[in-house]
Amino acid sequence: MSRDPQILAEVKRTLALLAAKAPGRAIEVRIPPYAAIQCGDGPIHTRGTPPNLIEMKADTWLALVKGRITWDQALASGQVRASGARADLRPYLPL
Repeated sequence: MSRDPQILAEVKRTLALLAAKAPGRAIEVRIPPYAAIQCGDGPIHTRGTPPNLIEMKADTWLALVKGRITWDQALASGQVRASGARADLRPYLPL
């Protein structure tokens, strides 16, 4: 899967904003194949699959951060996979 340089830059920029807004390492947010970060307050994750994991495509992520769709809409439509008690970005979106 190839990565569009403009999308890569926007995904990385917005994930950095999320990390600044929600410091910590309790949640892993993955936007394959572009980037992944750890953020959010709570127990620190260091190895393997994290207990609080969020994964989605880049277009979904960018729509969420811009407020084009809500977290609840993205979850209900299956555009976001989220598992774990802390896997909820509602308090931080839109950026």
